Amino acid sequence: MNQNVIITCALTGAGATTDKSPHVPVTPKQIADDAIAAAKAGAAVAHIHVRDPETGAPSRDTELYREVVERIRESDTDVVINLTAGMGGDLLLGPDENPMDFAEGTDVVGGLERLQHIEELRPEICTLDCGSLNFGNHNLVYISSPEMLRAGAKRVQELGVKPELEIFDTGNLWFANQLLAEGLLDDPPLFQLCMGIPWGAPPELGTLKAMVDNLPAGAQWAGFGIGRHQFPMAAQVMLMGGNMRVGLEDNLYLKKGQLATNAQLVEKAAGIVEILGGSVATPAETRERLKLNKQS
Repeated sequence: MNQNVIITCALTGAGATTDKSPHVPVTPKQIADDAIAAAKAGAAVAHIHVRDPETGAPSRDTELYREVVERIRESDTDVVINLTAGMGGDLLLGPDENPMDFAEGTDVVGGLERLQHIEELRPEICTLDCGSLNFGNHNLVYISSPEMLRAGAKRVQELGVKPELEIFDTGNLWFANQLLAEGLLDDPPLFQLCMGIPWGAPPELGTLKAMVDNLPAGAQWAGFGIGRHQFPMAAQVMLMGGNMRVGLEDNLYLKKGQLATNAQLVEKAAGIVEILGGSVATPAETRERLKLNKQS
């Protein structure tokens, strides 16, 4: 069991959730305020996407990231900033008779272009989505090829940013281990096991254990579940030696029928840690454990 648990709060994500809960932050100020509130509730890490302030749609705009990051860095919290680098991989195929007629919302760019905001803002952590995935029940395919990932991992390593390796299925873990073998990841590698995203790894214990069993020696890792699986999976990952991720990116509810804020989700996760006999890691403890390069 993990006795000192790093809690990450995934604040907003890129999903179509803004019309489902008034608590999903949209503007840079709202996202930064939620990061600060989550930190005060016990989150050591804030995982950040940005959205178009006018429409709520997901965005890759570096200036939106800049405002969020500056607001957090100027606050009285010391939360670790983790910026997504996964935007720019959405391929929406056209109808079966013409799949190359890509649908509105398609946004596919190269691995290095996905890092533009990382280049400029130098967070302590950024994500690398370690494989392509059929995302949901329709024609959305998330694209993250081996060569894109090699280029991205190399550049992130040069920048001194810790990549959080997003593992959506077992093949993603296999390739992440290959990046490590090729010297494209620094010790300790950091894995995030993503459970329950259709159609990746199902949110069940056997699959989680199989992935944990294939992590490299000395790896740091966390895991999370989607929707109603968020808190059961949080407890499971702690018991198996991992760290927790919660937040409105993954789940909108504190309990059935009760919409949550990000801070409330973190408070509940911290309560689980304490009930199970552990302690919640501070940002300083997190930086030491993950060997982060703190940015100014």
